[in-house]
Amino acid sequence: MSLASLLTDQQQRVDTLIDLLGSEQNLLTQGDIDGDALAGVAHQKQQLLAELERIESLRRSVQKRLGYENGARGAKLAAQDAGCTEAWNQLLEKSERAARMNALTGKMLSLRMQHNQQMLDYIRQIAEKTLYTPTGRNSAQSGKINASA
Repeated sequence: MSLASLLTDQQQRVDTLIDLLGSEQNLLTQGDIDGDALAGVAHQKQQLLAELERIESLRRSVQKRLGYENGARGAKLAAQDAGCTEAWNQLLEKSERAARMNALTGKMLSLRMQHNQQMLDYIRQIAEKTLYTPTGRNSAQSGKINASA
């Protein structure tokens, strides 16, 4: 497989990843999150990332086989010599965009989890205040009665 076709394949898969990240972000902004849909997107992302890793390993092996050093510098030189500098630059830009989107998605998930934990803590506080004692009164009323007696 040529370097140009590998870069094109990677670009297409990164485009798909960007679309998945956009879908994930849309799901996270909904009031009621569809857990099944979110899990489906996460599963698709895992599969796609594994495929991207496989293609990246193949690209690195082609780069090495052609006599270029490992790393970004060797990749850039290989792309220049193969006449696909534009494809390499586009792949880098798309990869950076995907990384930024992924970081934002992580922050969104963190904020959502923090909000959910705050809601659970609040519900627990309310539940503790309204629990009934063996006498049939709620704990808030028992405290008032005992305090005034």
